[in-house]
Amino acid sequence: MTNNTKYFKTNKATWNEKVKVHAKSDMYNMEAFKKGKSSLMPYELDALGDVQGKSLLHLQCHFGQDTLSWSRLGAKSTGVDLSDEGIKLAKSLNEELELDAQFVCCNVLETSQYIKEEFDIVFTSYGVIGWLPDLKPWGKMIAERLKQGGTFFMAEFHPIVWMFDYLNEKPIMTYGYMQDEVIYEEYEGTYANQKAAITSKEYGWNHGLGEVISALTEAGLHIQYLTEHNESPYNVLPNLIETDNGMFVTQDKLYPLIFTLKATKV
Repeated sequence: MTNNTKYFKTNKATWNEKVKVHAKSDMYNMEAFKKGKSSLMPYELDALGDVQGKSLLHLQCHFGQDTLSWSRLGAKSTGVDLSDEGIKLAKSLNEELELDAQFVCCNVLETSQYIKEEFDIVFTSYGVIGWLPDLKPWGKMIAERLKQGGTFFMAEFHPIVWMFDYLNEKPIMTYGYMQDEVIYEEYEGTYANQKAAITSKEYGWNHGLGEVISALTEAGLHIQYLTEHNESPYNVLPNLIETDNGMFVTQDKLYPLIFTLKATKV
């Protein structure tokens, strides 16, 4: 665990720096968000439908835009994130927008140490599981925090996407689909602002779809569906092409960019 602690510490420091940059970025469009624009994407909105009156736990919530967007739709939302700067900003936004979300700063794998409540919905999305060395404790925690019959939903970048190194001009397939070794990357800027004056230092892990499914089913969840999608709602990879519906695709559509998964606690 000692090594992982070092990795988490580095990642936390990087995310604390990212919060300041992302809060001012076009991608997160804070001005529009404050005026009522939802940060949620079609995949999760379609999957979860009416959340009015439901309790919702949002894992790895960054600075809480999605958590607060669920609150605006009537959910009783709680957001969890590793970054104390992220949680600080989330709490401040919650107060400013006069919403009733709760926010907790902790490593997502330790959520059950900080939150004892069980939820109707557990939600996580876009660039989340790659920060976790092992998905088994993640699956177990999700099952612990779900009510009987509750729903888990995730939208995430496809594991094939993480096999490439994007730091050179042309993406190069570099990392294993089921690679156990930690991946370290250091680069200038962030996905939301590539010109930002920060150095992102990040440790991550690759997880194949089999590992995701096994972690959840072994924890007692029943998978309703796993769907792979060519279209990403975010333009975060090089040379993506915007479609008529505002999504992004690779030029040749040789591999999916996103997967969505819905499960219930049986």
